[in-house]
Amino acid sequence: MSSTVHFLDPVNFQSQSDEFISWLSERRAEVSTYINALVAQSDIAEGEELFTIPREHVLSTQNSKLKDLLSQDVEELGPWLSLMLVMIYEYLLGDNSAWASYFKVLPRKFDSLMFWSPSELQELQGSAIVDRIGKEGAEESILEMIAPVVRANPSLFPPVDGLASYDGDAGTQALLNLAHMMGSLIMAYAFDIEKPEDEDDEGDDESGFVTDDEEQLSKGMVPLADLLNADADQNNARLFQEEAGLVMKAIKPISAGAEIFNDYGEIPRADLLRRYGYVTDNYSPYDVVELSLALICQAAGLANADIENQPVLQFLEELEVLDDGYDIPRPLDDDLAGVLPDELVVLAKVLCMSSDELKQQVSKNKPPKPSFGHKEATLLSKAVQSKQAQYPTTLTQDKELLAQLSRLETTIPLEDSARRQKMAIQVRIGEKEILQTLFDMLIANSEGSTTSKRAANGDNDASRRTKTQRI
Repeated sequence: MSSTVHFLDPVNFQSQSDEFISWLSERRAEVSTYINALVAQSDIAEGEELFTIPREHVLSTQNSKLKDLLSQDVEELGPWLSLMLVMIYEYLLGDNSAWASYFKVLPRKFDSLMFWSPSELQELQGSAIVDRIGKEGAEESILEMIAPVVRANPSLFPPVDGLASYDGDAGTQALLNLAHMMGSLIMAYAFDIEKPEDEDDEGDDESGFVTDDEEQLSKGMVPLADLLNADADQNNARLFQEEAGLVMKAIKPISAGAEIFNDYGEIPRADLLRRYGYVTDNYSPYDVVELSLALICQAAGLANADIENQPVLQFLEELEVLDDGYDIPRPLDDDLAGVLPDELVVLAKVLCMSSDELKQQVSKNKPPKPSFGHKEATLLSKAVQSKQAQYPTTLTQDKELLAQLSRLETTIPLEDSARRQKMAIQVRIGEKEILQTLFDMLIANSEGSTTSKRAANGDNDASRRTKTQRI
């Protein structure tokens, strides 16, 4: 878990740490004597309060003075962009910011996918996670919503790196760099912040780290709470939102000497890498692999997945049971019904229908029941093979590459490119393991299939053989 937190400048570690703790104390933050450096100093009982951060010291749009200095309503930008703008403003204030000591312990270098080079992203070829990075869309929003505010208020947003302004190519890139840094901090460490009066209405005062689909709540950076490492297995603390402040509590007994761990929830390692910039095997049970609609249509013999030109897809679209892709979780047993989403089974069933069967189903104006037979299994096994072929390496090759990197890591620290390659390989292995297990299950349910498991793994497929990648 050492890769999860890179906060302090190693040269000034102690001074920055002491300054941050002093800053917290001055702001009435209550830190339990039971913890030190986020490690339990003595046994902690379940429900024990580990620390409390007063609401007014959360770094948020509501608490920053910026909202009073601009003519426009900052919150109109939405939770993400408004906090991004506020953090840029506070960061540029330097030591004059109320959160200056907090910024000093936050990272400025990231391994999240937003910061990977094109060649590094090639290591994730085949994984759907590459299409979910969203860098282009983020930059469009920054230039459309953030840049005009920054450029119109140079006294509030002084240019960096000796630039005269944030205009021109150099100024634009400097602003994008700032915005990406703040956006990555928000993605990795911000919490959804509920208003105190809303807590009873919510019925649950627990809060987790931000998620992509929870845009309705205000966002805030909670000092100290975001310094906790995350671990799916060892999670022993959670942030609770109370009227007086945000309180980190033990959710199970914690033994003396044990580290305090938060948890990101059940997310796959690909998303762990995309959002937080690290990979750990503790999250491997939550790995998923996506089968795209286009891939499934191709396996069914359709020319394309164009809904407007494919009546069978139009039918499912009108019934609102069609998706662009389908996430397959890591199988826990041999039960296909527990692995395949109902929408995917329905799609496979409809694609396997004869013309007469499809007409009859359309006349009913409802989707078929998500039952599964050998025709559907054969179709999906073809889609799985096509998905496997999208990766430039096989599962066997990836395991060999990972072993090489792991051996090298025992002797010297990996360089940035090699470390990122290792994380990409771990993601690839997780997805390929799911595909191989799924293929085996589909073949077992597909009568009369002659496709071998070995061929599905790709070891005998000459078209997919590659030279061993350079470490």
